[in-house]
Amino acid sequence: MKIVLASKSGVRKEILDKNKIENEVCLSNINEDEVKISLISEGASPMLISKNLAELKANKVSLKEPDKIVLGADSVIDLEGELISKPKTRQEALEILQKLNGKKHQLISSVCISKNGSMIWNYTDASSLTMKKLNLDQIKSYLIKVSDEKLYAYGVYQIEAGGRDLFSKIDGDEDSIMGLPIKKIKEYLNNL
Repeated sequence: MKIVLASKSGVRKEILDKNKIENEVCLSNINEDEVKISLISEGASPMLISKNLAELKANKVSLKEPDKIVLGADSVIDLEGELISKPKTRQEALEILQKLNGKKHQLISSVCISKNGSMIWNYTDASSLTMKKLNLDQIKSYLIKVSDEKLYAYGVYQIEAGGRDLFSKIDGDEDSIMGLPIKKIKEYLNNL
């Protein structure tokens, strides 16, 4: 079975490929910032925002790709109820890492499968990560190693790359932390 991935994330595509799930990419082009601002103004939690974005992406692409199975995904950081989004500048990335420094946060990964413009399945997973207490030089040293492309596409840390060294404790599924709770996706697809 071939699915359509409604995401520009190279890591998500790699996870699907590694798990031998045939896929093609079709971007949703949703204005995520606009959606987040609207949902935050309504008092939505980071988990609800993640779920909504995954569903919006999947539904929008599945309208363009009728009869195909479309997978939308979204990951956000929840720091004590505050939504932390991907940085848009290096300064913002530094500020985010300083905010997370020495603290425990949740990384929420939501996935939605849609067909003909409607959600047919969804799943949300939350992993808990505790960042080491680092000094400013250590944070800057980490950021120097991360390319602009990865920083703006995947967020302030990439667990699959050098990001693992930022943490003293990680509780959760590694694939989910990287953006796709693949075990649950495979369970669902195998029952179709």
